Amino acid sequence: MKILLATDAWYPQVNGVVRCLDRVRQECSALGSDVQVLSPEGFATLPMPTYPEIRLALAGPGAIARRIEAIAPQYVHIATEGPIGHTVRRWCLRNGQPFTTSYHTRFPEYLRARMPVPVDLTYRYLARFHNAGEAVMVTTDALAQELRGRGFRTVVRWPRGVDQEQFRPRTKRVLDFPGPVSLYVGRVAVEKNIEAFLALDIPGTKVVVGDGPQKAELERKFPDTKFLGTKHGEELGAIYSSADVFVFPSRTDTLGLVVMEALASGVPVVTLPVTGPREIIGDAPVGVLTEDLAQGVHDALKLSREDCRAHAMTFSWSECARIFLDHVKTFQGGAQRRAA
Repeated sequence: MKILLATDAWYPQVNGVVRCLDRVRQECSALGSDVQVLSPEGFATLPMPTYPEIRLALAGPGAIARRIEAIAPQYVHIATEGPIGHTVRRWCLRNGQPFTTSYHTRFPEYLRARMPVPVDLTYRYLARFHNAGEAVMVTTDALAQELRGRGFRTVVRWPRGVDQEQFRPRTKRVLDFPGPVSLYVGRVAVEKNIEAFLALDIPGTKVVVGDGPQKAELERKFPDTKFLGTKHGEELGAIYSSADVFVFPSRTDTLGLVVMEALASGVPVVTLPVTGPREIIGDAPVGVLTEDLAQGVHDALKLSREDCRAHAMTFSWSECARIFLDHVKTFQGGAQRRAA
């Protein structure tokens, strides 16, 4: 099957959405499906207000239509609600092309952290966007239930995986800082609530890996924290495995791929008790879900690194891709039967 994946989040952006979509594309190929990506690549772009690292495509409907028609997909999946997503959605509706969507980012909360825009208003707008498709795919059952309560109609679960080879325990530590080492990996932006981590009164060294619009401000405010910038591949994996505990203070992520990467590296995690991390950890003795992050760090240091690794081995990218393709086939079939 040839599937068009429409996304505003793509390289050179560095975030969990891009990593997820690219890995799913690769795994779908291994399963015999051809996923072609329609992204801002090849279009003129402008920086996103308040977040210049993300560039938004200036793509007219004619240019998008020509891209879609050149690919000639059997099915369309729209991953984001940006300019690419909106233009492809309009094309699908005008041409009777069934499509699904996915919800990766709590955009209403992200927007509210920057501007005085009511969260409920943005959710109503997003529900209208997603309800035009056959279904919207989300990471967890808890998130699906929440979105149904906000007016999203057909919501289905699409779990995530983790690269168990890149993110694995290692014997050599590459972080030569006084321990215990508490690590955060991810976008350095206000919606990630990183300051709640950096302000903790805990022993050892705090380390931040990643970049973003809040990085310079936090570097000035917390000079004792080690800011390592963006890391990739084997270097990133080695940093994970050198940490003693992983702290994830975000209240706005729909899942938190970095939580899974830390666990795969054998590192116990501390997170707030919110949707996403709560579903990753479940009842397993691999992390601490608490509003008291300082106490959580103290408690997490007692957890077994072997248990963390074993729990992460249950998350598979191949299974993630298989479920994605199952959803596509199901909703493609339903659309065809209605048309007949």
